[in-house]
Amino acid sequence: MRVAEIRAGVVGVGFIGVAHVEALRRLGVQVAGVVGSTPERARAKAERVDLPPVVGSYAALLADDTIDVVHIASPNHLHAEQVLAALDAGKHVVCEKPLALTSAETAALLERATASGRVHATCFNVRAYPLVSQFAAMVRDGAIGAPRFVTGSYLQDWLLLDTDWNWRLVPDQAGGLRAVADIGSHWLDLARFVTGRRVVEVLADLHTFVPVRRHPAGPVETFAAADAGADLVEEPMSSDDAAGILLRFEDGTRGTVAISQVAAGRKNSISIEVDGAGSALAWRSEDPDQLWIGHRRRANEVLARDPSLLAPEAAALTAYPAGHVEGYPDTFRALFSAVYADIAARGASPAAAPPGDPGYPTFADGHDALCVTEAVARSAAEGRWVPVDRGAGPATATPPGGADR
Repeated sequence: MRVAEIRAGVVGVGFIGVAHVEALRRLGVQVAGVVGSTPERARAKAERVDLPPVVGSYAALLADDTIDVVHIASPNHLHAEQVLAALDAGKHVVCEKPLALTSAETAALLERATASGRVHATCFNVRAYPLVSQFAAMVRDGAIGAPRFVTGSYLQDWLLLDTDWNWRLVPDQAGGLRAVADIGSHWLDLARFVTGRRVVEVLADLHTFVPVRRHPAGPVETFAAADAGADLVEEPMSSDDAAGILLRFEDGTRGTVAISQVAAGRKNSISIEVDGAGSALAWRSEDPDQLWIGHRRRANEVLARDPSLLAPEAAALTAYPAGHVEGYPDTFRALFSAVYADIAARGASPAAAPPGDPGYPTFADGHDALCVTEAVARSAAEGRWVPVDRGAGPATATPPGGADR
């Protein structure tokens, strides 16, 4: 089977759903239809941004036997039931993070997806920057010595004002955690990916800096400003605007991360540094085509994205020559390229056993992230170090180069 023969459907027509559609089109995947919260809202959005045909309901999308893959980019509380329905319909599934609202749900989804034999992916797209993959390859190959300390942040400002609003601020739709679950989960997955080590214990301090928000009665799309002329409803807030988290990794490596959605001027700023016994590596999303390499007794280096200089797995993620910047939208293309290559390789045997190293984050990674963020919530509530409880359920994700990256 060729990638161009694969047909996909996308659930969700907000900011992320549109990003999925655009990336799939770049790959030549046929996007057969999209589903929104209502057909009317979906059609209005489709007219503005040239989306594929709107399907009247999720059930109708799943009933279409010509659709092979379902992309789930709906609000968080819908993920678990929509993933299960897609698997029951025999579809491959790509789901936005968080995979579900609880680790019990993600464990069940992982078990069901594994048993189905279908391709399953969690959309931790930050991994798909070429120099993030290069970062992971260099740590794995011992270029900086044994990792000792991991530091970084994920900062945004789109919820700085008390009139900023989105469904992510509603616990019933997003879950009890907000900044940590929404963007912090990306950073935590990134740290595990580049170090090849799992977080085993956390000490977290969560902050709600905007205790009351004012918002319109109707929905507000992610990153969109509320209608200044609308009547606003006051609502008390309980979820986290920001967090500081100390981390202990499984081999004794230590870490610390700052997460905020109220950092003025920071639109989507991710940074991570790993200090090793010999050297250090650092990467920033605002300058994604450069990897900083720190030394003690010689000049520091900057590795620019150049496919000819990268590890094979990093070079495989690149689509343009050196000097032609690849950014946020390219991460979806790169991630989906690996997912759809796997689907195409299975062809007429979609239930074949998954490869040992699929090269993209699976539901195992989505489950692992939920286990860590649940520990963050417990730590903040109890004011102490809390171990990450991965339970005795399905196998969790493994480090780069392992069975399930």
